[in-house]
Amino acid sequence: MKAIQPPVWSFLSGPTCIYSEKPRDVLAEIAAGIEHEFQNSPVIPAAVGSQPGPNTLRGAETNLYAEAVEQAFDVDLLGQKVHISATPIAYVWDYGDGIALGPTPHSGAQLPQDRWGEKTLTSHIYTQTGDFAVKVATHFRGTYTVNGGAPLAIPGHGTFSSAPLPVSVWRTITKTYADDCLQNPQGEGCGYSP
Repeated sequence: MKAIQPPVWSFLSGPTCIYSEKPRDVLAEIAAGIEHEFQNSPVIPAAVGSQPGPNTLRGAETNLYAEAVEQAFDVDLLGQKVHISATPIAYVWDYGDGIALGPTPHSGAQLPQDRWGEKTLTSHIYTQTGDFAVKVATHFRGTYTVNGGAPLAIPGHGTFSSAPLPVSVWRTITKTYADDCLQNPQGEGCGYSP
């Protein structure tokens, strides 16, 4: 059996540590990739609604609104625990008929039924009948912490698109009659059938 010899140390100069390789700056690597990670994170986009809906009338105000919430989640990057927070800050509306709005900080809101038809910051008037797909892209501002440290801003913003909301636009026909159905049961619009 061969005896193990202890290593021989020799003095080079002063109190200096020599590493075989340059140490990794993990925080800088995380900072360099956090924007990409945020864009690919599981942020839930806004839910989109319309009033009235799913059917509305040509020439009338259709109230459209998006409901987005602040979200947080944890990911593992380069062996470090990274906590990401996402806050909705702006909305880009595509009403499906060639008209768009935004980016705007306004998400809109539901109205009581007796106020349907009022103009709101996100409402839209369709000038043609047909079926349209309303789309909303929500911009989220992000922050992150590494291993419970201080929060840091994520450069730019994450954009997350909602599923299209189908809206069917109908037309109305208004007719005026000289008498009512009690006076003339066979009159147009009375629905009399013998």
